[in-house]
Amino acid sequence: APRRPARGFLMSGGLMAWYPGATKMELQPESDAQPAIRPTQFILHSIVAPWTPRRTYEYWRDSTNLESHFGLGYDGSLGQFIGTETRADANGPANRRADGTGAVSLESASNLQASDPWTDEQVEAIIRLGVWLHEKHGIPLRICRSSADPGYGYHRLHTAWNPDAHSCPGDARVKQFREAVFPGIVARATGKTNPPKQEDDMDPVDVWAYKGRGEKHDAYSYLRGTRGALTALTAQVGALTATVGKLAQGGGLDAAEIKAAAEAGAQAALAQLGEALQD
Repeated sequence: APRRPARGFLMSGGLMAWYPGATKMELQPESDAQPAIRPTQFILHSIVAPWTPRRTYEYWRDSTNLESHFGLGYDGSLGQFIGTETRADANGPANRRADGTGAVSLESASNLQASDPWTDEQVEAIIRLGVWLHEKHGIPLRICRSSADPGYGYHRLHTAWNPDAHSCPGDARVKQFREAVFPGIVARATGKTNPPKQEDDMDPVDVWAYKGRGEKHDAYSYLRGTRGALTALTAQVGALTATVGKLAQGGGLDAAEIKAAAEAGAQAALAQLGEALQD
């Protein structure tokens, strides 16, 4: 198919960075015609096809006006189509922002439903590239807390990146990102074998930001803390109620009876709380 004409973008001015672990398959005219970016994010995608990097390159070259920076095959083979300091088109408004920052994108081979996990070879290739992006461009070792926040993520993580509400890169790969890929990047980059889990690693539907001490908290963390406080308070009230009830009956209580009454009240309070949470 004939190559589409160049689009009328600003020249990137030769600002390019090519990852030494990838095969260079430079897309033109995009590589020279699209504007420069300062990479601050790394966003992972599934291409919904079992393609090699070469096939992905051919698709970008011949069939569409879109493209990613990298293409990843099932066997871990990696192709790079545009330098990481030049804009690519896979991430919506994260491609390039008004301040010149932008996201590096990787499309990875998947089945036709994008339901399969990354292979071990793919996971290793992503980790290596993620470490290089941290070392080369200073992308911080955290999961993007908002659509503009520097860090690491996947396509559906923020609605601004994914206005069509795709499931990309798929549930299995989101789980791998949280449990293996991102922790692997942090561990490799820092030399730590067990990096701490990041609380902000939530899909946008799971995140609720509220004002308080200038921080952001995800909904699950907030509810866990609230539930814990409510549980403790309700248990205390229940224990006191049980104890006061026995005292009101006019009988004396020894230490063992007081303890037993408190435990009974706490158990009753917890049971009621459990029923309320289930409802």
